[in-house]
Amino acid sequence: MIPKVFQEFIDLGDGRSISIETGKLAKQADGSVVVRMGDTMLLATVVSAKKASPGVDFLPLTVDYREKFAAAGRFPGGFFKREARPSDSEILTMRLVDRVLRPLFPDDYHAETQVMIQLMSHDETVMPDSLAGLAASAALAVSDIPFSTLISEVRVARVDGQFIINPSKAQLELSDIDMMIGASRDSIAMVEGEMKEISEKEMVEAIKFAHEAIKNQITAQEKLQIAFGKKEVRTYEEEKNDEAIFEKVKAFTYDKCYAIAKEGTAKHERTEKFDEIKETLKLQFTEEELLENGDLVSKYFYKIQKEAVRNVILDLGIRLDGRKTNEIRPIWCEVDYLPRVHGSAIFTRGETQALATATLGTSREANQIDSPSEQGEEKFYLHYNFPPFSTGEAKPLRGTSRREVGHGNLAQRALKNMIPADCPYTVRIVSEVLESNGSSSMATVCAGTLSLMDAGVQMIKPVSGIAMGLISDEKTGRWAVLSDILGDEDHLGDMDFKVTGTADGITACQMDIKIEGLAYDIMEKALEQAREGRLHILQKLIETLDKPRADVKKFAPKIIKVTIPGNFIGALIGPGGKVIQELQKATGTTIVINEVDEKGEVEILGTDPDGIAKVLAKIDSIIFKPQVGESYEVKVIKLLDFGAVVEYTAAPGNEVLLHISELAWERTENVADVVKIGDVFMVKYFGIDPKNKKDKVSRKALLPRPPREDKDKK
Repeated sequence: MIPKVFQEFIDLGDGRSISIETGKLAKQADGSVVVRMGDTMLLATVVSAKKASPGVDFLPLTVDYREKFAAAGRFPGGFFKREARPSDSEILTMRLVDRVLRPLFPDDYHAETQVMIQLMSHDETVMPDSLAGLAASAALAVSDIPFSTLISEVRVARVDGQFIINPSKAQLELSDIDMMIGASRDSIAMVEGEMKEISEKEMVEAIKFAHEAIKNQITAQEKLQIAFGKKEVRTYEEEKNDEAIFEKVKAFTYDKCYAIAKEGTAKHERTEKFDEIKETLKLQFTEEELLENGDLVSKYFYKIQKEAVRNVILDLGIRLDGRKTNEIRPIWCEVDYLPRVHGSAIFTRGETQALATATLGTSREANQIDSPSEQGEEKFYLHYNFPPFSTGEAKPLRGTSRREVGHGNLAQRALKNMIPADCPYTVRIVSEVLESNGSSSMATVCAGTLSLMDAGVQMIKPVSGIAMGLISDEKTGRWAVLSDILGDEDHLGDMDFKVTGTADGITACQMDIKIEGLAYDIMEKALEQAREGRLHILQKLIETLDKPRADVKKFAPKIIKVTIPGNFIGALIGPGGKVIQELQKATGTTIVINEVDEKGEVEILGTDPDGIAKVLAKIDSIIFKPQVGESYEVKVIKLLDFGAVVEYTAAPGNEVLLHISELAWERTENVADVVKIGDVFMVKYFGIDPKNKKDKVSRKALLPRPPREDKDKK
């Protein structure tokens, strides 16, 4: 018997709709829903442990998003034909959902919680990541897990000046905005996307448009929740608290922390001073008290430290390192630091430093994308590495983290629209974060810009980036927007808002809000302050290198592209690849051939101009096709009894037989009497000889014909 299904619909206002249903699938999960738009279907489930693990004082939330190849009627690549580790695009979707959900669980809820979202059916006109946040929230809505503030996420695009919610991939290619917005009914929680140099005002308009659509999706979740039967929220063990210990810790540490916070010290010095206070605090308790409530002492200390730091900023306008709220840390940059790489740059801002390298290659080096929802390649991509020594820590390396994938993607999106469409190279940027005290992803954008220009990539415009923060007090209504935030200000603050752009507009952004109720006036203030800081940083980049280098460096490869008729591709490759392999070996080049529209697009990559010239000459000789009636210079390379083998000098290697009868007007008994090896002369091309189906050329046709009477006398 099919169970009863509960369903709600969301009208997008343009003939499209989204459905949410529950009651049919995965009923042993705490909550499960199927979200459908077109033929794209997502199954979202959520399960949370009944009790928190002992000693856990945070929310162990896992958001997992996976795309099944069967959803698109495809087989997984690789030997085992099974879905394996998540792709970068899947990880990015997980992060989008996690960042909106995590702050909205109760602060004292610490039970292991897992949200799983699976793409079960894929419609090429519907982008599934746009639906993942809605699916996750709806699954929580029909569960008994404590999650009272429902959310949703949408993608917003703008085509011909009109905003579109959850556009198709085809529409997105025409859009100058690609933004994902996550929000509750009352406030924006997350923004991430790329833009083609839009203004701050346009960005806010796009966010507001998306927010209205999100409100409709939350209404649908609430209706589904009621129809299904809103479950009573489960009870859970609340955090241990002791008001007496809290007051004792506050009385002993608040003033001391406040004093350190306003000193304006460096990260390590400040950390040591806070650690000293904590150690002195512990001496105020007996060993028995610490054994029983040491965790509370530590928790209360960090809570009071956070309060003191935030109050110094709100009271005095002074930040941990002594800066004003809108002040940027000192910056220094350097290009051409690494002698053998194709392009390199160091960008240092305060205690954050990134070293970026740019590497140039052929289309063979493009990043291949093969997932159920997307296939293609990237000719510009960026990888971000965050080693533990950058924060003075010793930790084992366990592969690329989700954070590294996310930060690298943000920097890539910031820069990619400034790479010209006719750039012949595949370009890879690698950013190594060498020091970190906040905003390493924005340092990556700045170092990436300089490394691209240092490599001779003709960027349309340079791009800079800045991370903004927020300190607010709900009780007093005070707030302060911070420019170029430190790592501590990120952890202790209410917002992390990264904005990148050129002098003319925004190219990418990423915003995470840690509080409910961010007002639009605060967002607009943050964007305007970010613009001022971004332009200041951009000026520092321009002072270091004001425009891309006119040419690539000595050790960087030069790339030449030529197009040949499709019927010559086989001749250039040769039997079993013999011709192209020998040519690459002889010239020290890399040759890539792609067939496009029945033509061969040939890329020649090399550091030696002579080698590239030899390849071009070989291509010319292969595709050389003489025209009937035209004359060409040839060189004798072989003598035969019945003629001479000659080579077109304009196309070395392109040979033709000059028959003995076409050497001269006089009767020729011996070829060597007329021409010798190495002789150069002109011949006329007559096309294909109908007798032997081979090319026919003639030397005598270009020689004066002897008078007929002389011939008769002879």
